[in-house]
Amino acid sequence: MKKITLVFSCLLSSLAFAQSQFGNGSLEQWQNVGAPTEEPFNWNSFKTGSGPFSGFANKQIERSTNVRAGSSGMYCARIWSTSVLGIVANGTMTSGRINMGSTSPANSANYNYSQTSDTLFSEACLANPDSIVFWAKYTHAGAGVDQMARMHAIVHDSYDVRDPIDPNSDPHVISVAELNFSPTNGGWVRFSVPFVPSVNTGLSPTYILTTFATNSIPGGGATNDEVLLDDISLVYNGGGAGLDDPMPSPFAVTYSEGLLHVHGEVQGHLRIIGLNGQVVYEAAAKELISMPLTSGFYVAHITGKGGKYLVTKFSVN
Repeated sequence: MKKITLVFSCLLSSLAFAQSQFGNGSLEQWQNVGAPTEEPFNWNSFKTGSGPFSGFANKQIERSTNVRAGSSGMYCARIWSTSVLGIVANGTMTSGRINMGSTSPANSANYNYSQTSDTLFSEACLANPDSIVFWAKYTHAGAGVDQMARMHAIVHDSYDVRDPIDPNSDPHVISVAELNFSPTNGGWVRFSVPFVPSVNTGLSPTYILTTFATNSIPGGGATNDEVLLDDISLVYNGGGAGLDDPMPSPFAVTYSEGLLHVHGEVQGHLRIIGLNGQVVYEAAAKELISMPLTSGFYVAHITGKGGKYLVTKFSVN
């Protein structure tokens, strides 16, 4: 896997700052196409993993021409799940590196990480983004209707941060963007996911660890679940590098005196997720919800009809 790094320089109020972008975020550039080691430049899969079980990795990523209508490129990435000894191995694509430390999917020895000593397995990010934008087409091959694919991005300092975030990584996290999304009903969907700041202060953005997976649960889903991915980019306050700003969200969430207020779009399935990834509420959306929340940052998702997905962030003081 070769590395491509894009840094866009901007001038604002006579102060220069860098706005990093994913190298090969368009997923047009690939190596070893058709071979077991096929991967997109700048992204990694199980075939370039580390750990004692890396030699048993299957090919679970490939170049696809099944791009969305209106796409300016010819290719996208296809990741899919497979079965190993009756255990589902989620398809995964990451800007870092996959460590394969156990045959049990949920074991803590299995994680993705930024290997900051190697530019092949780490992605530079020199400013804190406002959101991450990507296109996805998710197909669940099983009978269950509650399966969800996953995107998780962590902006961090020069430490080799892991995903899932472990206690040693937590003090080095600057902000997190997280999205678990349902099957997209055979179509492409554009997602814009905000970064929620951590409680850590005084850290300098240096790297971003981004992971896409065919299921939000390690070992979850079914064999041949599939996610197509394309046009992954970072958006910064004020607009970054000429890219589109996030689409305005037609709903907002506020919290006061034990009551969650949902403004605007209130039809669909609502999930409230804390910065640590814990789901604190999941049910039908409504305008007023009584729930106790501790102070901190939260992300609210509404999934509506036709696969429409809305997201916003809010804080509790």
